[in-house]
Amino acid sequence: MFKRILVANRGEIALRIMRTCREMGIDTACVYSEEDKDSQYLDMASRAICIGPAAAGESYLKGDRIVAAAEMVGADAIHPGYGFLAENAQFADMCRESNIQFIGPSSDSIRLLGDKAAARQVAKKAKVQTVPGSDGVVEDDKEALKVAAKIGYPVMVKALAGGGGRGLRVADSEGDLKKALSMSRQEAMTAFKDAGVYLEKYIENPRHVEVQILADQKGHIVHLFERDCTVQRRYQKLIEESPSPGIENRTRDEICKSAVRLCKSAGYYNAATVEFVVDQKGKAYFIEVNTRIQVEHPVTEMITGIDLIKAMIHIAAGEALPFTQKELKRNGASIECRINAEDPDHGFRPCAGTIERFNAVSGLGVRLDTHAHTGYRISPRYDSMIGKLIVHRRTRDEAIACMRRCLAELRVDPIKSTIGLYQRIMTDDVFISGKFDTKYVERFLAG
Repeated sequence: MFKRILVANRGEIALRIMRTCREMGIDTACVYSEEDKDSQYLDMASRAICIGPAAAGESYLKGDRIVAAAEMVGADAIHPGYGFLAENAQFADMCRESNIQFIGPSSDSIRLLGDKAAARQVAKKAKVQTVPGSDGVVEDDKEALKVAAKIGYPVMVKALAGGGGRGLRVADSEGDLKKALSMSRQEAMTAFKDAGVYLEKYIENPRHVEVQILADQKGHIVHLFERDCTVQRRYQKLIEESPSPGIENRTRDEICKSAVRLCKSAGYYNAATVEFVVDQKGKAYFIEVNTRIQVEHPVTEMITGIDLIKAMIHIAAGEALPFTQKELKRNGASIECRINAEDPDHGFRPCAGTIERFNAVSGLGVRLDTHAHTGYRISPRYDSMIGKLIVHRRTRDEAIACMRRCLAELRVDPIKSTIGLYQRIMTDDVFISGKFDTKYVERFLAG
């Protein structure tokens, strides 16, 4: 087992990883930017190393500085968390070339499954249903128009190296498609330094359901059931839960087994999330694999009792999974709300500033993953998420009731946040019914 792990991230996920390491008796070091130098969570690490100025491109995205920091403190492993370099194959190679274990999959898996077109081919070989679309990158507009004519409008233009909705456009006609191709390529090049795009049939009003996977380096692989992340805005997830409401058990079983087959076919190990869309008829289509821990991983931890960060560390150390698929059981229902420093009443405008009053919440089955506190300054330079509120109860109705209570208690004054929006959603008949799709939030906000 590792003696010291360097946490190559910031905020709540950095704190989350350090807590598990402390429980495992593993020493931790943490990197930080000049912007984060006063963050309290740094105190939990035995060493904290500044790796650059506030801009992520000059700090958290500088793989060479992170590896140098790991070498300086004698870390034998690096956990990348999510975002930043978590799905960067070059960074994974850089770690291992320096004899530092990257806590995640192989760089080959990151490259293979991070390439959306290649991931589709893996899915097809594993007999996992994919959304109709191009076989790979569309090289020019002429080829794209031909594919669109074959699969039918509307179509989605997606960035090959994309994520989080960046580089993604929907086109309803040839004219729309030409504009969408230009915009997606530009956005993809800016965000990912890769202008490659491909086409998929646009599945209208679907559910978005994902499956948590764990696989060891000995070939054993399991799923830890599904999470529903249908409540989202502009492809950014807001509320996640498990089990997924509104899908049949047949569909639930199908996507979980499909996720396992796909990862086996890819020779994958460590944690992954396999994402699907489910259409109005209950048919599921694979869309992508995230080769890292997800923001919403606590939902799975609540219903299974398994610490996913701990599992990732054991797998990276070469250990076998300590459980089989048959031994895994789902217990109750869990819901997570992402607490973002954004103003939903003004287009989700980011709200930086200092928290003058921070009221945490607690109680049976309640978990608040956050690095925020009274006096914490929310930076405009990073993601607006300042925490995650997760509840767990016997049933979904009980979980909703618990979430209502917690949202009423949680305060991050005077910062505008998504708390008020979630309070309204938790009393909305459509959400309570479980019969919603990915356009639910837009319709809800429109009144």
